[in-house]
Amino acid sequence: MKVKGFSAAAVQAGIRYRDRLDLGLIYSDRPAVAAGVFTTNKVKAAPVLLDIKRLRQGKAQAILVNSGNANACTGEQGMELARSVSGMAARQLDIDEELVQVASTGVIGEQLDAAPFAQQMPALVDSLSEDGFDDLARAIMTTDTVPKVVRKTVDIGGTEVSILGVAKGSGMIMPNMATMLCFVVTDAQIVFPVLREIVAVGVEHTFNRITVDGDTSTNDMVLVLANGAAGNEWLDEDSPEETETFTRVMHAVFQELASMIVVDGEGATKAVTIRVTGAREKEGALDAARTITNSPLVKTAFFGEDPNWGRIMAALGRSDCFFHPDRVSIAFDEVVMAEQGMGAGPEAEQEAARVMRKDAFTLTVHLNDGTESAEVQTCDFSKEYITINADYRS
Repeated sequence: MKVKGFSAAAVQAGIRYRDRLDLGLIYSDRPAVAAGVFTTNKVKAAPVLLDIKRLRQGKAQAILVNSGNANACTGEQGMELARSVSGMAARQLDIDEELVQVASTGVIGEQLDAAPFAQQMPALVDSLSEDGFDDLARAIMTTDTVPKVVRKTVDIGGTEVSILGVAKGSGMIMPNMATMLCFVVTDAQIVFPVLREIVAVGVEHTFNRITVDGDTSTNDMVLVLANGAAGNEWLDEDSPEETETFTRVMHAVFQELASMIVVDGEGATKAVTIRVTGAREKEGALDAARTITNSPLVKTAFFGEDPNWGRIMAALGRSDCFFHPDRVSIAFDEVVMAEQGMGAGPEAEQEAARVMRKDAFTLTVHLNDGTESAEVQTCDFSKEYITINADYRS
C-alpha cells in the first residue's frame, strides 16, 4: 500500500555501526499539515527542542531521522548540529528548512558528527521511493528486534484515504512517551486543529498506555503528516461523521504500533495486559495499573511464570488509587487467584501458572468499589533485559 505524495528512503551512514541502515528520510511532495506529541522528560534532546519550535506553524514536508546517537545532552553544539543537518536535507530537497523535522535515537551524551549526513544526503534523497518505508523502519531500530510498520486504508465520503505508520521502541519505554519514535503519514485532507486533537487523544490512549521498564527517554516523539493528496472532502469541524471514521482508523494504527513495541520489549518473553476495573475514579484506575506494570517484582514473576498475587497486591497498595483491600479480586485470564483480598487456593494457583506459560495473557484486578477502569500493556523482565542494557554502549 502506498500513500499518495509520500516517499521514504534509508542508507548506511556509519553513524555508530557499520553495514546497517541508520539514516532515514520521509518526504512529502507538498507541504503537509503536521502535528506531534513529544517526550515529557525535562531533559529533551536537541531534535525534540527544534521540532517543537518548528511545529508551531502546523506544517512540515520532511522528517530526517538517524539511529545510533540520540543527540541528547549535547548543549548548543547539538542544537547547531540538528539545525545543520536539517539544512542539508532542505537544500537537497529544495524546500524550506523550517519544514524539515529531525529525529534521533541511540546513545545519550555523545556529540553527533555531521560528516556522515553530508556524505550520504545526496544518496538518501536520490533513493526516495513510495516503497521505502520498510527500509526506513529498519533504519530507526536500536535494540528493536523487528521493524514496526502498519498500513491501513479508510473510505472517507467515497474517497480512499491511506494511513501508514512506522515506529521504533523496545526499551526505555514508559507512559508519557518513551524511547520511542513514531512517524505516521496520510494523504487525507484535514485541517490542523482537528489533526492536532486526533493525535493528542490517540497518543494518550495508546502510546501512553504501554510500559516496558518504567523509563522515559529524552527523544520520544510522534509526528503525523497529512498532505491532502487523496483529495477527500475536508475533515474539519463540519464533517463529524467522516472525522470520526478517520479518527478510529488513525487510532487503530497507533494501537497496533504501541502493541508491537510491547511485544518487542527488550528481552521480553511475554506480553501482558493489566486491566484494573471497579475503581472510583479513572485516574486512580490508571495509576494502579501503571504501578503494577512497573513493579520489577511483578514483571520478574511474569517471566518466572509464578502467579505470586501477593506482589500484585503490594504494588496496588503503593499506588495512589483508593480501594478497600478486602474487596479486591485478581485473575489471570479467567482464572481467579484471589477474592475479597484473599487467595483462592492451590488449585487456582496451578491453573494460573498454566495461563502464565502463554506468550500473552491478561491480568485483571477488580477493586469492586466503582465503575471506572483502565488498561495498560507491558511485558516481563527477563535475564536478557539485563544483558541488553548492561552491554548497550559496547
